[in-house]
Amino acid sequence: MFARTGPHELRYLFIDFNAYFASVEQHDEPALRGRPVIVTPLKSEYSGAIAASYEAKALGISRGTSVAEARRLCPDIAVRPARHDRYVAIHKELMVEIERHIPVEQVCSIDECLCELDRTETTRLAAEAKARDIKRGIARNIGPMLKASIGLSTSPLLAKLASELVKPDGLTLIDNSMLPDALVDLPLRAIPGIGEGVETRLARAGVNDFTGLWKLQPKQARALWGSVEGERFYYGLHGYDIRRETPAAKRMIGHSRVLSGEYRRSDGARIVARALILKAASRLRYYDLHAGAMHFTAKLASGIALGHEAVFRPTQNSWRFLRELDAFWPQIMDVVRSSDGANAELKLVSCYLHDLRAEPPPLDLFVSREEDARDARQAALWCCIDDLNRRYRKQAVVLSSQYGLDLNYLGVKIAFSRVPEAAEFEC
Repeated sequence: MFARTGPHELRYLFIDFNAYFASVEQHDEPALRGRPVIVTPLKSEYSGAIAASYEAKALGISRGTSVAEARRLCPDIAVRPARHDRYVAIHKELMVEIERHIPVEQVCSIDECLCELDRTETTRLAAEAKARDIKRGIARNIGPMLKASIGLSTSPLLAKLASELVKPDGLTLIDNSMLPDALVDLPLRAIPGIGEGVETRLARAGVNDFTGLWKLQPKQARALWGSVEGERFYYGLHGYDIRRETPAAKRMIGHSRVLSGEYRRSDGARIVARALILKAASRLRYYDLHAGAMHFTAKLASGIALGHEAVFRPTQNSWRFLRELDAFWPQIMDVVRSSDGANAELKLVSCYLHDLRAEPPPLDLFVSREEDARDARQAALWCCIDDLNRRYRKQAVVLSSQYGLDLNYLGVKIAFSRVPEAAEFEC
């Protein structure tokens, strides 16, 4: 499942860009430098921050703070809607600059990357000198607002944890002689690989802090995680170099949207839902995949969540996905009609295509050749529409119901664990 080498020397340099979205806004708009800034998912006073500058964090404003609360804490705060294509463009510039100093082994997210030190850089002095070179290069060639915390250690996991210890603009080294003391105060949920479910299982086993986590044995970790990932986590935490043999395949493609006021009624929500499906289908075709299932969710302001799971013959045809939404929408409307006042408003819609396959489905005795041919023709038509929209870098061809829809980077968002390709903003 994985290769393992011992924790003998410094091998990894992990770069974590601080308050990345807000820093890009300050980089692009000099008037914002030194000012509290938050970035919101859409241009709306009813949304919340998805990023905050360190000036805003110093005032108690953080990710998840509502715009209203941020303005109460800081009347002069700058609020900027997210510009995901710009964040991707700056990310690429940063990766090019880092590659001038050291090869980037893995892009972990929009604001994180992992680099491997070569044999001449594994001493403390050489590794720290390399990290400072990277910081100077970014400040000189990209811009001084794009600060990063850098961690150095013997495994990717420890290098990542080292980068978290000092922010902003930190440089932290952890070698195995410093363990476990260097991380003893780290909350369990701050460690990658420990989510709510794993934390609950650890607590049941009497593990409530880093010291208890450190004392686990490999087989115990495997049992608590319920998979080999627990054992992999153990070795990474203890400084061993863990490498996956093959990257994980894409498992789903989809988008969700918190609805602003004008789209919370049924007609507006349905238009947004259709737009999310069309965007997901366009990405599906971009990766030349076929989806055999779709999951759709609608949440009401009352807290009621309605879900619909559809399974079908694998396809790239947007009409197929839209028909599934049309079949489910009357159920949503029944619940909406039975609700009163503000509870009758829809708060969120999401759509995910899954059961992804690289090849079209084989012939099926129970599916007519005519039906297969029609689906292929319609999918080919949508591919042509995608090409036109990418060529002209706008929505050159759209369904009439979607014409003029302006939802601020609909669908294409950065989940921090995934960096969209530039073409995704153009289709």
